[in-house]
Amino acid sequence: MLEEKKIVLPNSLGIHTKYSIDEKPVILFIHFSGGNLRMWDGIIPQFEREYSIVAADLRGHGKSDKPLQGYHIDDMANDLYLLLKELNVEKCHVVGSSLGAEVGVSLAAAHPEMVLSLVCEGALYNEFGEFGLFNGLVEEFENKKQTWLAELAQREDPVYPSVAEFMEKKKGAFEEDGLWNPYFAAFFEGSVEEKDDGTIGHYFSNHVRTEYMKSYWDLRFEDYYREVRCPVLFLPSEEEWKNERIHHSLHAFAGMLEKSQIQLIDRSLHAYVWMQFAEAAGGAVKSFIRRYE
Repeated sequence: MLEEKKIVLPNSLGIHTKYSIDEKPVILFIHFSGGNLRMWDGIIPQFEREYSIVAADLRGHGKSDKPLQGYHIDDMANDLYLLLKELNVEKCHVVGSSLGAEVGVSLAAAHPEMVLSLVCEGALYNEFGEFGLFNGLVEEFENKKQTWLAELAQREDPVYPSVAEFMEKKKGAFEEDGLWNPYFAAFFEGSVEEKDDGTIGHYFSNHVRTEYMKSYWDLRFEDYYREVRCPVLFLPSEEEWKNERIHHSLHAFAGMLEKSQIQLIDRSLHAYVWMQFAEAAGGAVKSFIRRYE
């Protein structure tokens, strides 16, 4: 049975965590940007019988504390390192989605003795440079960053009069794309934040998004992969797989590792694949992990 509570770390940060630790191997699940641990509702049941489970809301997300600063992936990776230490976990497999993959790579690079294997559904490319999406000069990229920052500054956190309207809005958008299912519903239920005035918002605020993006644009994932010692499974989305620049960076990153595997799940969407095709995504992870136990 999984326990769920906020665990206060030695750095005084409270991290909302769902976990069950026993003698079985441990898997740490790390959600995407704007996500929360409920995104794993369709995945965790596939692993509970054979593995101990740790799933947490990253700082600034879900029910975890939301400090004003500290949203570099290294900060979030250190939170999880401290969390694992609090739970007396010495080694674990790591499964990360989008931002969660970036944090997972940081954790594996900083603490190679702790991470047994790593699943990266994300951290497949940089924004700029040899392994980046942006195809232009440094000056053009800097101008683009300033434009992005200005756009983020103008963004307002949406507010809803009730939980029902919040859920109906989300359901409508995802039903239109043929994605809505119980896992998406659970994820958005976990995203609800009731404000002091009784209105409803999303736990992921624009401030947190902006602070994370400030450092994200300059990340060089090759610097992390060169320090990773564990096997890595890359799970690109179908759209990412078809992008030539991402295809180039993905194979370059894989080539920096002693052991790696790339797997494409048909029709998969970035970040959403865990709720979109829970059985297929969970199956890919389980097959990979079993190879390195």
